[in-house]
Amino acid sequence: MSLIWIVILPFTGSLCAAFLPSHARNVAAWLAGTVAVACVILTVRLYQPIAGGEVIRESVHWIPQLGLDFTFRLDGFAWLFAMLVTVMGALVVLYARYYMAAQDPVPRFFSFFLAFMGAMLGVVLSGNLIQLVVFWELTSLTSFMLIAYWYHRPDARHGARMALTVTAAGGLCLLAGILMLGWVAGSYDLDRVLASGDLIRAHSWYVPMLILIGLGALTKSAQFPFHFWLPHAMAAPTPVSVYLHSATMVKAGVFLLVRLWPVLAGTDEWFWMIGTAGLLSLVLGAYAAVFQRDMKGVLAYSTISHLGLITLLLGLNSPLALIAAIFHIMNHATFKASLFMAAGMVDHETGTRDLSRLSGLRRAMPITATLAAVGAASMAGVPLFNGFLSKEMFFAETVFVSGHLITRIGLPAMAVVWGTLSVAYSLRFILQVFFGPPADDLPKKPHEPPRWMLFPSALLVTACLVVGMFPATTVGSYLNMASRSVLGEHTPFHSLAVWHGFSLPLMMSLAAMAGGILLYRALGEYQQGTTVVPLIERFDGKRIFEFMLEKLDRLAMRLLRWLSTEHLQVQMLLLIIAVFASALISLSRGGLPEGDKPPLPVEPTFAALWLIGAVCAIAAAAQAKYHRLAALTLSGVAGLATCMTFVWFSAPDLALTQLIVEVVTLVLLLLGLRWLPPRDKSLDHETVPLPVRMRAEGRRSRDLVIAICAGIGITGLSYAILTRSAGEGISPFFIENSLPLAGGSNVINVILVDFRGFDTMGEITVLGIVALTVFALLRRFRPAAEAMAVPVKQQEQDEQMGALPSDPHALLPAGPMMVPAVFVQLLLPVSGMVAIYFLLRGHNEPGGGFVAGLIVTTAVILQYLVGGTAWAESRTRIFPQYWLAAGLLGAAGAGMSAWLVGRPFLSALAWHGTLPIIGEMHLSTVLLFDLGVFFLVIGAAVLILVALAHQSRRAHRKHEIAEVETTVEAAVEVPGLPAEEGESPHASASLSVPVASTAPTDYAPGEAGRQKLPHVSPPKERED
Repeated sequence: MSLIWIVILPFTGSLCAAFLPSHARNVAAWLAGTVAVACVILTVRLYQPIAGGEVIRESVHWIPQLGLDFTFRLDGFAWLFAMLVTVMGALVVLYARYYMAAQDPVPRFFSFFLAFMGAMLGVVLSGNLIQLVVFWELTSLTSFMLIAYWYHRPDARHGARMALTVTAAGGLCLLAGILMLGWVAGSYDLDRVLASGDLIRAHSWYVPMLILIGLGALTKSAQFPFHFWLPHAMAAPTPVSVYLHSATMVKAGVFLLVRLWPVLAGTDEWFWMIGTAGLLSLVLGAYAAVFQRDMKGVLAYSTISHLGLITLLLGLNSPLALIAAIFHIMNHATFKASLFMAAGMVDHETGTRDLSRLSGLRRAMPITATLAAVGAASMAGVPLFNGFLSKEMFFAETVFVSGHLITRIGLPAMAVVWGTLSVAYSLRFILQVFFGPPADDLPKKPHEPPRWMLFPSALLVTACLVVGMFPATTVGSYLNMASRSVLGEHTPFHSLAVWHGFSLPLMMSLAAMAGGILLYRALGEYQQGTTVVPLIERFDGKRIFEFMLEKLDRLAMRLLRWLSTEHLQVQMLLLIIAVFASALISLSRGGLPEGDKPPLPVEPTFAALWLIGAVCAIAAAAQAKYHRLAALTLSGVAGLATCMTFVWFSAPDLALTQLIVEVVTLVLLLLGLRWLPPRDKSLDHETVPLPVRMRAEGRRSRDLVIAICAGIGITGLSYAILTRSAGEGISPFFIENSLPLAGGSNVINVILVDFRGFDTMGEITVLGIVALTVFALLRRFRPAAEAMAVPVKQQEQDEQMGALPSDPHALLPAGPMMVPAVFVQLLLPVSGMVAIYFLLRGHNEPGGGFVAGLIVTTAVILQYLVGGTAWAESRTRIFPQYWLAAGLLGAAGAGMSAWLVGRPFLSALAWHGTLPIIGEMHLSTVLLFDLGVFFLVIGAAVLILVALAHQSRRAHRKHEIAEVETTVEAAVEVPGLPAEEGESPHASASLSVPVASTAPTDYAPGEAGRQKLPHVSPPKERED
């Protein structure tokens, strides 16, 4: 289970860090560091079997019937990448501990950081392609949160939004390509896909698959033409840039290209698509880096360039080029991470990263200058550093490319141009910052950072130096292991020697170094003041991106105006028509088969029941336009008739559920009915023009026809189903296997929580989302002005009762509800006992978690209706959002418990035995799942109730504050007193009302009882 723990640990640490207080800086750092080091240790322990050529696989059953399992796979290449992710993560944690400011919410940073680490490890270790795409998109989401960590800065928000838009869009393309790839290979298992290379390359879908997967990889690795998002992501904190933009996230794209190289590479299409994108990124990134003024801007464009080098190597269709690409992935991560750290240290100690302002820092920061110089030398490809070795391998591969004359001459020439540009921007990065006269206009006086902040960078540059001098003994075995896992038996011989004699690649390297020095000297003065990149400044990816977004927004608005409307009636019309059309298309192919079961004789009692229900339903539809309360009442009677129908057909479980649902929904609708805007009665007047009235009548006639057609269709479907014999369809399976397989005789409940538990899990998740959405919408909802006034009858009742104030903390509410409150308080524990009874018996008798939750919800609603919002919530001990969380966690925990015994998700675990005193007992994880449904139903319903109840509180507050404002205006205008002289005591007392209290206060569930209400004179609180 080591692979699973490597992925789970970062997510667990992320959750723990999220619950830490914002000032727990050291605790969060220790937590993140411990998690990262633990992942390093777990990965190192797996080295021996991996070095021996073994591939480690671990699987957790999810839905084996559909071929979906959590599969983790570790080979040599994945091990090397996992070490890169975890070791670099541990170093960045140490660096971030000293980089982040004291006022930053550091636990939130480490929570996002660990979540990203887990997502990246999930990508690296996934043995299933669908699972890989899920983690792939999770890296986009977590990187968005990291880039936008300083969300108060517009550039951080913009950069995060741009990164998410580009990479997530690429992820959707990747998903489409992976779905096609798995379909062609016959499986989404990575081993089977990697063994199907010839089949995939010969398939007619090869080119579309290559384009879609290539888009996913190129967007993630910021390759041309999607390179523009990476420089804007530099608004993130420097530790984020160190980790995401040098070692992990931007490496995910090239990781995918290497992983699928045996399947997709080896064709001309691969060469031209991947190779061309890499070549353009290689040259354009290096060219743009030469003219950047921001230190991180230089490193960002150089990252695009070096990733282009890796992509170009992968596109050459050469096994030796693949080995060089893997080697440069390692080298680039070490020297680029050290350079980002150096840029962060300069910014941290001087207050700026502007190259035009920085100068002579080697005197104040000698250690930082030395570390940066070593990293820049490796980036430029200076001999005896690791960057030189992979650069030489790159030059060698471009020299020996076969094919057209353009590629045989053009590729080596472009490689030399790239080498020249890389030397130029590396020299500029070091010489302009650390050499020359000391700068005298820096925001802060420069000095060396803390030694532990220097340590990660020192370790990385030491690796650059040691690998550069002793490559074969330090990383040779790791490179061979990673290459062998991708190429298998076809791995060619390669040498990591420092000296290969005088060769053409060495001559190219020397020419690039000389050209880079000359270019830097030639552009020195121009670079000091430039803010644009010559020749290509008009081809700004940001402007193109924003232009495309603007066009998409306009297109979306046009479609929205065409397809949508503000009127609910029209939206429902479109929805009904779409459903009706879908049903007609399905039935037009095979018709509606009618069963051979003869209908039962008509019972007069049942016919009368249905006649009452039909009349009420029709009357509700007729009254919906004129009297909403009457329509709602009539619809409740129709629902009751439906409930009695279930009883008539011996379905007590459905009848019980229907009854409770009718009660809860009817009350919630009644609470929200007041806040609907009033009907426009002017359209009923005879003075309304005839065309307007005719259009209104036409709409009603149209809706009537559609409603009748839809009703006839539903009736036909119901009749066809009910006339089928009991042996048809899938119902016999559930009836026969409910007790033997699931241990329950209540077939309906067994289907919901056992046979189709995955569907129920999704449904309760949607229910929770809906409740949170309703609460969020009503949180900012302001009722119409005419709905804010206190109803006349309630005002009369307040006057008759003397407008007694209601104390939220009183034992019983004041007023006429005092006596009912006594019975309601006694009803709540009784309803809890009844709910537990129905919950425990639901697997074998009518009941279950849904019904039990609604029973408790009904009792809670009565508490609100009788005692008022503040009185009820002052007694709330568990708030609805916690019920929601407990429900989801309980249901998910019941499903995951099956993993403990190696069974698929949501498989039921049961125990049957005899306990002392208690006797025979049967326990199952199904009960835990049903308990989760119970909690979630209570939380969702009460959360909606809270949102509706607080509208009444706001209305009363606004009404009372309006009265106070009137008093204030009358008090200020005291006759006989000049405006500039003193005010009367009455006026002073009235003016003491805070201005901020005139606006309704935002609320959270369960806080009404503790909320400060606006002070009014005389102090009076109305309760709903």
